[in-house]
Amino acid sequence: MRGIVFQGNCKVDVLNFDDPVPEYGEAVIEMKASGMCGTDLHYYRHGMAESLSMLGMRGRMESEQVIGGHEPCGVVAAVGPGVDPTTFRVGDRVMVFHYAGCSCCDHCRTGWTQLCDRGARIYGVLSHGGHANYMKVPVSSLVHLPQEVSFKGGAAIACGTGTAYGALLRLDISARDTLAVYGLGPVGLSTAQLAAAMGIEVIGIDINPSRVERSKAFGVTHGIDASKVDPVEEIHKLTGGKGVSCAVECAGGELPRAQAIRSTKVWGRVVLVAVGGNLTIDAMKDLIGKQRTLIGSFTFSEVGMKDCARFIADRGVEVDKLFTEEWRLEQAGEAYAHFNQQTSGKGVVVF
Repeated sequence: MRGIVFQGNCKVDVLNFDDPVPEYGEAVIEMKASGMCGTDLHYYRHGMAESLSMLGMRGRMESEQVIGGHEPCGVVAAVGPGVDPTTFRVGDRVMVFHYAGCSCCDHCRTGWTQLCDRGARIYGVLSHGGHANYMKVPVSSLVHLPQEVSFKGGAAIACGTGTAYGALLRLDISARDTLAVYGLGPVGLSTAQLAAAMGIEVIGIDINPSRVERSKAFGVTHGIDASKVDPVEEIHKLTGGKGVSCAVECAGGELPRAQAIRSTKVWGRVVLVAVGGNLTIDAMKDLIGKQRTLIGSFTFSEVGMKDCARFIADRGVEVDKLFTEEWRLEQAGEAYAHFNQQTSGKGVVVF
């Protein structure tokens, strides 16, 4: 089979690998769609090893040439011994939860495998991911894909859209809330789209005017171009001087993180999603004195991934609208060079 490998310095290779064979409790997935995530750009620009250090991730890569892609979706092509056919069988449509852990600690047992006490194995980072014809994983990492959701939609749920759903759950948000979403890339758009489907009024903020305009098709009621105006002031104008009740930060910069906090009213709730970077605030003025709650949200649980897919299927959320480009495996260099410009929407490798 063939697979995409991030080499750093904005270079990717498409290399040959042996076709995987499932062992006990494992399945081989024939890829149908593998999403391109913003986190991939760390690996694209800096290589795997350096990126792991930068992002504070622990664990050892299983080889020097690890296949990238941590938003995998496809069809079960083969199962190994010990797999109960009533759970997964050849032909099943599945998403891959892109972490594997010890399966025994409390975090793994409750579906939060990325928090495994012994360290999680991350597919597409430490172990081979979905940017290949086939992918081998334990069946415990598989989640059934509803028939109403496309393979591309499943790839989005496998990381970016699932992360947005997880952040909204952490906020314990409802239709009584108003929400500011900072950063209108794929995760921010997913946050807006899912929140709108929950009946929540959404304000979207970005420094890219085209992204602000596009966000209106994803349920954003008020779009704010933060390159031209102070978003905190604008949000207070829109909310009668009070601020929103909730904010999600998907931009990744120190400034938008602080702005997200300051956009909320007294007793406001803020969740930080973007990976990497820092936050500098006045603890008394920005948090304690306003009774605000600040939350960190790292992707989602395996159960949350299943619930997200079901929510999208039941509500008819058009998650496929996130994708603006489709690429073939052999177009890896062109695909990531284009993605690295950060001027378009979400890309996906299709098979």
